[in-house]
Amino acid sequence: MNKKLLFTTLLVLSISFGFSQTKEELEDVLKIKKDSISAIQGRADAIQGQIDTLPGWRVGAFGTIGGSLSNFNNWYSQGTPNNSSGNIGFTVNGYANLIQDKFFWRNSLTTNFNWVKLDNKDTDLDDDDFKPTTDVFSLSSLYGRKLSDKWAVSALTEYRTTLLDNFNDPGYLDFGIGLTWTPLTDLIVVIHPLNYNFVFSDGDTVFDSSLGAKIVADYTRQIGAINFKSNLSMFQSYKNGDLSNWTWTNSFGYTLWKMIGVGFDFGLRSNKQEALNYALGQYDPMGTSAIPTFDNVDNDLQTYWTLGLSYNF
Repeated sequence: MNKKLLFTTLLVLSISFGFSQTKEELEDVLKIKKDSISAIQGRADAIQGQIDTLPGWRVGAFGTIGGSLSNFNNWYSQGTPNNSSGNIGFTVNGYANLIQDKFFWRNSLTTNFNWVKLDNKDTDLDDDDFKPTTDVFSLSSLYGRKLSDKWAVSALTEYRTTLLDNFNDPGYLDFGIGLTWTPLTDLIVVIHPLNYNFVFSDGDTVFDSSLGAKIVADYTRQIGAINFKSNLSMFQSYKNGDLSNWTWTNSFGYTLWKMIGVGFDFGLRSNKQEALNYALGQYDPMGTSAIPTFDNVDNDLQTYWTLGLSYNF
C-alpha cells in the first residue's frame, strides 16, 4: 500500500513539474516572439517613414459614429411614460495631400453632425422629428511653393459654416497669403499676416468682414491602431478685436477590431460675433436687461464632444 502511495505521489509531482516546465518554456518562447514582432514593427515603421517622404498623393479618412434609440410604453415612473427617443451623430475627418519636391497642396475636411429626438406619444403638439444639435463643417485648401524643406510661401482658403441648420448664416471664408512652416512631417503651421475674413449672414446682423492675420496649426497622424487629428484655426482682425475668432477641434480613434474601434471628438471655439448675435435673438425688449452689445455680451467658451464607435476608412 505504501509503495502504491509513494508511486502515485511521485507521478503527480512529475506531472506537475512537467507542466511547470512546459509553461516556463512557452513563456520564454512567447517573449522571443514578442521581441521579434517589435523588431519587425520597427523596421516597418522605418519603411513607412521613408514612403511618407516620397512625392505623391496621401489620402485618408477616419470618423466616429455614435447613437442610441429607445421606446417606452406605460413606464409610469418617468414623467413621459409613452415616448420614443433617439440620438444619432457622426464625424468625418478626411484629407487629400499632394506632396512634390517643389510644392505641396493640402486639402482637409472636418465634419461633426448630431441629431436628437423625443416623441411624446400622448400628445400631438410636440415635434417627433430628429432635430440637429451639433453642426460643424470645415473645408480648407493650402497651396505652397517650397523655399526649403521646412518653409514655403503659401496661400490658404478656408470655409466654415453649418449645413443642417442656418446654412451660411453665418459662414466664414478666409483667404490669405504668407508662410507655412513644416517642422515635422505631420505638423503644419500656417502664418498668414495678410488674410481677409469674409463673413456671410442673412439680413441686418452684427456680423462683419475684416482684414487681419490668420494662424493655423494642424497635426494629423496615424500610429499603429491610433488615428488622431488636432486643428487650431485663429483669426485676428486688424479692424476690431471683437471681430476676431478661434476654433480648436480634436479627433481620436482607436481601432479594436479590423476597421472598427472607439472614437472621441471635442471642440472649443471663441467668437464674440456669434455670442452677440445669439444674445440679440434672446433679448426681450419688454424686460429689464440692457440691449446686448459687444461691450456687455458674455462671450462664453463654446464646446462640444462626441463619444462612440469609430470607423477607419
